Amino acid sequence: MKQVTGRICTYSSDEFGICSALYELGGMVVMHDASGCNSTYTTHDEPRWYDMDSMIFISAISEAEAIMGDDDKFIHDLTETAQELQPEFVALVGAPIPYMIGTDLDAIARIVQEKTGIPAFGFAANGMNDYTKGISMALKKIVHVFCEKREYEKNPECPVVNIIGATPLDFSLNRSVESMQAWITENRMQNGVCLAMGCTKEQIGSMAEADVNLVVSRGGLAAAEYMEENFGIPYVAGIPFGERFGAQLAEEVRKAAADGVSRIGYPDREADSLTEKKKYVLIGDSVFASSLAAALWMEAKMDVRVLCPLDTEEKLLKNNAVRTPEEDDILREIKDADAVIADPLYRPLTDRQKMIELPHEAFSGRIYDSVNPNLIGANLKGWIEQC
Repeated sequence: MKQVTGRICTYSSDEFGICSALYELGGMVVMHDASGCNSTYTTHDEPRWYDMDSMIFISAISEAEAIMGDDDKFIHDLTETAQELQPEFVALVGAPIPYMIGTDLDAIARIVQEKTGIPAFGFAANGMNDYTKGISMALKKIVHVFCEKREYEKNPECPVVNIIGATPLDFSLNRSVESMQAWITENRMQNGVCLAMGCTKEQIGSMAEADVNLVVSRGGLAAAEYMEENFGIPYVAGIPFGERFGAQLAEEVRKAAADGVSRIGYPDREADSLTEKKKYVLIGDSVFASSLAAALWMEAKMDVRVLCPLDTEEKLLKNNAVRTPEEDDILREIKDADAVIADPLYRPLTDRQKMIELPHEAFSGRIYDSVNPNLIGANLKGWIEQC
């Protein structure tokens, strides 16, 4: 049965992807939906909620407002709250109800901006797409609005690298982002801006001073492509898992900075190079899973096939990786596998296959935060032993 999951949960929605991407940037983010969605996001998908303040609100649209329409009330509430809190920007996030009744969030955002003088924009999310689309929309918009082209002197010997696409939905709070920043420094490069963890709205203005962007999730690709088109900054897609793949990815980043050509950082693998008899299946985001599969091959000669149940561009899938948007697709692809590497909540789909747990915040929320591993660089070695 298509578009139905009977044994597993669903991934975080596009609404929550937007909230996660904008969480640390000082904006006022308002989900235009019935009361309840905000608590779902903050309770399940946002590990920063109890330790870091953020202006995440919900409009609490009523049944009568949904049927009859009352944009004036929404505009009044937005204007009054923005004038009181003075956020860096106002972001209006769509949801199923405004999607069904045709609410023009862009028009409302323009009115709010005119009344307050604060940058405002709307996102046509609908709660029916996965979180990667929300992150993609949010990061592209924030770069478009706040990133400025600046003249600066490049240093080809020590290029500046932005990280784009980092949110807790893919990387939790297990210090993976800090490890990536350390990897940049260790490979004789300079850290630019990390969008969007440990980042401020002011820093976004300087992102165009980088020599190359490192795309660490599918959600970061659209922003990187925008910067390539408008600022001439190339990107490399990949995450430095393991020492060997990390070293190769560093070379790809340095080459991109030198020649200005974007590339996918995980390499094509020769078909006849597969000597490992045990077959693994890895389920996850296209950039995350493909990078990890490449690292597992280079570190341990593990034959890993990537299944991507999320939205993605075809160019991010390599080495026989395949999209599996339906539960039935996943069942079909894992039936001949010896082991499945995935979030623990995929266990109901496994039968004889060994389950190697790799928690994914966007799938199981904060349940497994305490055991969610940091696999950047040398950290991968210890985790491989359980595989």
